[in-house]
Amino acid sequence: MGAGKNKGLKQALAERRLFTAMAAHNPLAAKIAQEAGFDGIWGSGFELSASYAVPDANILSMGTHLEMMRAIAATVSVPLIADIDTGFGNAVNVSYIIPQYEAAGVSAVVMEDKTFPKDTSLRADGRQELVRVEEFQGKVEAAVQARQDADFVVIARTEALIAGLGQEQALRRALAYEEAGADAVLIHSKQKTPDEILAFVAAWKGRVPLVLVPTAYPQLTEADIAATGKVGIVIYGNHAIRAAAGAMRSVFAQIRRDGGIQGVDASLPSVSDIIGWQGDMRMRDIERLFLR
Repeated sequence: MGAGKNKGLKQALAERRLFTAMAAHNPLAAKIAQEAGFDGIWGSGFELSASYAVPDANILSMGTHLEMMRAIAATVSVPLIADIDTGFGNAVNVSYIIPQYEAAGVSAVVMEDKTFPKDTSLRADGRQELVRVEEFQGKVEAAVQARQDADFVVIARTEALIAGLGQEQALRRALAYEEAGADAVLIHSKQKTPDEILAFVAAWKGRVPLVLVPTAYPQLTEADIAATGKVGIVIYGNHAIRAAAGAMRSVFAQIRRDGGIQGVDASLPSVSDIIGWQGDMRMRDIERLFLR
């Protein structure tokens, strides 16, 4: 099944069909995203860090992230794109971890050109330090060489705009990463309008498709993105954890105000809904077949 997922994502990129990926921090969120109709899942480092209530700054171990990716991949039938931050070290680390993510059922990784440990991109006044272009090219080359399946996708992410280095530096880095073998380039921005990103897209002369994460500029629609003809993937990077945290905060506050659950119970998914998402029917089928 993993090879089929890889091929599906690689084919979507080759055909320039816009591939939509929703963030998830656990298998339940991934299952609900698949049910909603997203093409794939974004295995978000930000969301997983948030679910552990720690900063998105390489505080969680690679093993913690990898095991969550394994659990998500085993739950959904759509491709999983893993956010591996800076690759958890240098090119040597990358060479060792890529086969592990591939074996876990991941179809693609996104690796960014910041120093390790990183600081989250959208933090105000964050520490956005980039490694040398040549160093990151080596990490991309290591990732490409380490994959076992040629359809496994390696996405290079440049944080040049996040770091305030400007379009020229962002384009130079993106082209260098394409030259190193990246299958796609993720370009990120924290500007509140899409102008900076659209200018980059318009200036992009590379062969590989781009990847966008419109967290900071939500007014840019999928139709707008597809119309550029240069973007292969759109990632909704943190909406699962924001939706979950917002809903919990609201429900918990109402229960305290009301002194009970009578005011919230009817608005929540039923226990039967949750049991269904847990895969209860499959377990019943197994019981019928094998419990004698």
